[in-house]
Amino acid sequence: MAEGEFALVQNHLEKAVQKGPLAWRPRGDHDLYAMLADVASRQRDPEALRRYAPLAEEAATQYDHKLYQAIAHRAWGVAHRLAGEYAQAESRFDQALGLFQKLDARWQMGLTCSELGELALARRDTAAARHHLTAALALFQSLGAAPDAARTQAMLEKLPEYRRTSVTLSSSMR
Repeated sequence: MAEGEFALVQNHLEKAVQKGPLAWRPRGDHDLYAMLADVASRQRDPEALRRYAPLAEEAATQYDHKLYQAIAHRAWGVAHRLAGEYAQAESRFDQALGLFQKLDARWQMGLTCSELGELALARRDTAAARHHLTAALALFQSLGAAPDAARTQAMLEKLPEYRRTSVTLSSSMR
């Protein structure tokens, strides 16, 4: 989704939360909080992350909803990375990835590997960034998730070692 579409999604989800539980959602707003935390992560919105990550985590824990727990962990990871709290970010991303792996949620695993790649870039660890982004790319490509694969490929191509390796591989294939 384009950046403006995420803002629109967030707006609609926030209106749904304000309306309260509905007949189709009798147990609570855990679905909405997970979506809001995820949208805040994708927007890299620290304020929204502070608002929705705790609510998503609390609701997911209350209902023992593993997918939403993992989404909340990833949202917290993004919040910590944006705040420069890299150790906490890594811990949250690792928790999210572990849960997604148990669920075999490969697209979610790809998103989390991509976040780990961005964390490695923030730490100036190019080798780790390449490792995580390559894993994300493989997951996205295996699913046919073209927009995520293209975004991840673009990130990889910005890495100096990746460009040299790609050129070397291309040259050696002639």
